[in-house]
Amino acid sequence: MVSDTKIPVVLCWHMHQPSYQDMRTGQFLFPWVYLHTIKDYSDMAAHLENEPEARAVVNFAPVLLEQIETYLVQIEQWRHGAGEIGDPLLAALVAEELPETGTPAFLGLIEKCLRANPDRIIKRYPAFARLAELTDVYRKKPELQRYISSRFLSDLLVWYHLGWMGETIRRENHCIQSLQEKGHNFTMDDRRALLNVIFDVLSGIGPRYRHLAQKGQVELSVSPYTHAMLPLLLELESAREAMPDISLPVHNNYPGGNERAGWQLQQAKTVFKRFFGVEPAGCWASEGGLSQATLALLDDQGFRWTASGDSVAHNSLNLAREEIPDLPDSGIHQPYTFGDSSVSVFFRDDGLSDLIGFNYADWHARDAVGDLVHHMENIAGQSRGKSRPVISVIMDGENAWEYYPENGFHFLDELYRILSHHPRLKLTTYSDLIEHPVAEPVRLPHLVAGSWIYGTFSTWIGDPDKNRAWDLLCEAKIHYDRVMDNGSLKTEQKESASQQLAICEGSDWFWWFGDYNPAQVVSDFEHLYRRHLVNLYEMIGYPAPPSVFQQLSQGSGEPARGGAMRPGHEADKPA
Repeated sequence: MVSDTKIPVVLCWHMHQPSYQDMRTGQFLFPWVYLHTIKDYSDMAAHLENEPEARAVVNFAPVLLEQIETYLVQIEQWRHGAGEIGDPLLAALVAEELPETGTPAFLGLIEKCLRANPDRIIKRYPAFARLAELTDVYRKKPELQRYISSRFLSDLLVWYHLGWMGETIRRENHCIQSLQEKGHNFTMDDRRALLNVIFDVLSGIGPRYRHLAQKGQVELSVSPYTHAMLPLLLELESAREAMPDISLPVHNNYPGGNERAGWQLQQAKTVFKRFFGVEPAGCWASEGGLSQATLALLDDQGFRWTASGDSVAHNSLNLAREEIPDLPDSGIHQPYTFGDSSVSVFFRDDGLSDLIGFNYADWHARDAVGDLVHHMENIAGQSRGKSRPVISVIMDGENAWEYYPENGFHFLDELYRILSHHPRLKLTTYSDLIEHPVAEPVRLPHLVAGSWIYGTFSTWIGDPDKNRAWDLLCEAKIHYDRVMDNGSLKTEQKESASQQLAICEGSDWFWWFGDYNPAQVVSDFEHLYRRHLVNLYEMIGYPAPPSVFQQLSQGSGEPARGGAMRPGHEADKPA
């Protein structure tokens, strides 16, 4: 319960990854699910466990939870000789034989083992840095490749996984500490021991967060099943509410979008309850993407709260003033309701959240936390004589920390310590704020559709590449609907096709399309998106059109933080 005098602060950490698994083969094409689990999801739980007075909201995308579970099943099957580990990188860690030097497979593994922050991860460990330097020689002087021992690749695989290991694990796990001290010439026993640590971390994620929730330290919430952008599924035209002149796809609507959006939420609740044993009260709609129709759907599904970015609040207030010119500016630090919806909407303080994402990584932890808390105290001070504000910091729980020393260990440790014992600020959760409100929600007639990024949907639609991706999805959905209606598929086949369609509906693919993103990541995601579409066509027994086999997008940009994070306001985009 929020105290009678303290100002409530909600830290909402969102955990999500799209589906990297090829449903036709069972193979994971990219390792980001298990790597972020051992580095970030584990650390984020540990910081809360280490500060019992701290509280937070932790949001999970269900498709992430399912992929963690799939890794656990595959590892267990491999241990019993009943199957293979479906991730090539993780499988290589414990492979009896590694690719021969000079082969494309050898080079491919080397390249994968360098996809880490060079300053905060690779260069932190001299042994890892030396291996990285050797790979440069390998690339530049191919005539020397035949003389490089397979021991090089074995050590590189071990160091890559050690580098990605969470800081709290590194400080407490004896196996990790002994491997780091050994430094080189890792044996198969060493590699298997490292896999055992990875398995233990993966297997602990669900129980640890469930326990934190049962203790009341954490409120667990959920996103749509595959992190789909619900307002656009419901109505592509909703993008015009914040950007009237935006260019939209040729298909002016996603076929059957209402049904699919409802399915995304219902499936999310089913998966969430299976993992955590309770119904979620809150939904962080993917990327804070909301519209009035989305609020109605959340209401129908029984959700009590959701959240978005502060630009959505400002856009909605500005629209309301056209009807009510003397409407007071209630600001972003209040809960809102819109139209006939009873769902409470909280708004991200973009300024505070972006300081964590883009500014504090190079600060001393005490200075950074001191600055952040000072801003919070100023917000609290401005509320005297008014209703108490609600200060919301909402951001993903994974991508920022690789830019911080030691995976943000000192910053997060200090943040929870200071806020847990602050005389004027109180960490809480959104459900507690609904049960014990500090202010009545401000009611506005209509929510202007948008996301936490710039208050628009420009990150997912409007760019020519993004629009082409939507047209491919709409076309596939038309064929999907025809096959579903003609009775040619059995029930099990329909369920598999529905799940594959849901993966194609995920918002992450559209996020990455566009020239302003890095070429390598755009290539990865557009290839994976098209593979998912091809799989969908195969599942419904319809030939994929040639357009699905044509490259969608080719990035050439160098956005801040690699493009995995964005500032909340367009004016704040780094040059």
